[in-house]
Amino acid sequence: MATAHSGTLVQRHRGGAAAAAASSQSADNDAAPTEEDSYDDKEAKLTLLEEILLLGLKDQEGYTSFWNDCISSGLRGCIMVELSLRKRVELEKTGQRRKSVLSRKVICKSSSPTGDALMDESLKHLKETQPTDTVGNWIELFCGETWNPYNLRYQLHNVRERLAKNLVEKGVLTTSKQNFWLFDMTTHPLVDQTIKQRVVKKVQDSLLSRWQNDPHRMDRRQLALIFLAHASDVLENAFAPLSDEDYEVATRRVRELLDLDPEVEALKPNAHEMTWAVAAAFTK
Repeated sequence: MATAHSGTLVQRHRGGAAAAAASSQSADNDAAPTEEDSYDDKEAKLTLLEEILLLGLKDQEGYTSFWNDCISSGLRGCIMVELSLRKRVELEKTGQRRKSVLSRKVICKSSSPTGDALMDESLKHLKETQPTDTVGNWIELFCGETWNPYNLRYQLHNVRERLAKNLVEKGVLTTSKQNFWLFDMTTHPLVDQTIKQRVVKKVQDSLLSRWQNDPHRMDRRQLALIFLAHASDVLENAFAPLSDEDYEVATRRVRELLDLDPEVEALKPNAHEMTWAVAAAFTK
């Protein structure tokens, strides 16, 4: 299964640095648009992967924290949810003997290209692999976590760099180089603060002004973004600009979501099963 991530939230550092705030809404042809989806045509529309990368990115330095060992698996979880939201994959049916979401296989529903090279590469693996596998195992395979050398062909390489290049093409990031004593590293500093602010504010609003006590009434992308931001250890970055009072409310509501049983929630009407399967993979 996917690398487990702690169900507890990182404690806030009082008086810590404030980060930029405000929001962005990713759009998708297969998802019903919401008020926050209504960008101007010229504005970037981001995938879940790009939103998670932006939340984890140091604005000026142009790279993610060297101490974050969760974002790699979190981004692979984003791929599974994004492909499901775009109606390319789904979980196998439960049948008479109801299987847990973690034991149900991922089924390729449509192989039509998404227009995103990283997701299309993942979709190709999912389509061509028989028998298929579970969500947790696919996340591990995409990360390259396997003892079987044959399975290394499923590993997705340079995911963060490829996502950063996508964001460069969308005008959100730029490309630079930074010297780290013994070597030079390509970095991607932020150039469009507004786009990142929208992502940050979308996370904040979904837990504050737009909070729904029932997660199944929440926008599916927003719910997935919260789970995936926590799994990727970047959720705290979205909370940094909040007042102490709003911070306490937001973290309490995240804990409420994390305390839910994905197996129970996945069976409810209107549940997006893939989101709950990915949540279960990271909180098991």
